[in-house]
Amino acid sequence: MAEINRDKLEKLIVEYQPQLKSFIRKREDNKEDVEDILQDVFYQLVKTVNTTMNPIEQVAAWLYRVTRNTIINHNVKKREEEMPAYPNDENDEAILQDFSEALFNNEISPSSETEYLRSLVWEELEMALAELPPKQREIFELTELDGIPVKDISQTTGVPVNTLLSRKHYAVMHLRKRLATLYKELIYN
Repeated sequence: MAEINRDKLEKLIVEYQPQLKSFIRKREDNKEDVEDILQDVFYQLVKTVNTTMNPIEQVAAWLYRVTRNTIINHNVKKREEEMPAYPNDENDEAILQDFSEALFNNEISPSSETEYLRSLVWEELEMALAELPPKQREIFELTELDGIPVKDISQTTGVPVNTLLSRKHYAVMHLRKRLATLYKELIYN
């Protein structure tokens, strides 16, 4: 869409407001949050039209993508505000349990926030795994991600069980250290 003048911009807002509001309502319960998100989306539209040299080619697709991202950002910010500033050990365990359930239970239909967290954790895990020596990475992936027992791996590869367990131990120690920052950010912030 080449240049958008003020009249065209107003028509776009009037045309897409009901559709986007309905889209947001399906993902947000709070009426004030729905209005805030909608306002943010149209603010981004106005800002983009007024400040960028690149025209928006497909306005509907652009609006829905911006709306989806705004909802995700809103939920992340909301979650950060709701988390306790100084959690205790009992609270840590409950949060970790909820976090694990949300990230790894595929039976739960994921929210956009859960999808974002899943992708963030898996991305960090993949980077951390890439830093491991190949043999440590392999044993960790086979046992933890593929669920293969160490004894079966030992029989298949001919590598003693204790050697495999040692490699896995070093892999786990590296991953704990490497992912500690992410864990603290997700749990405490």
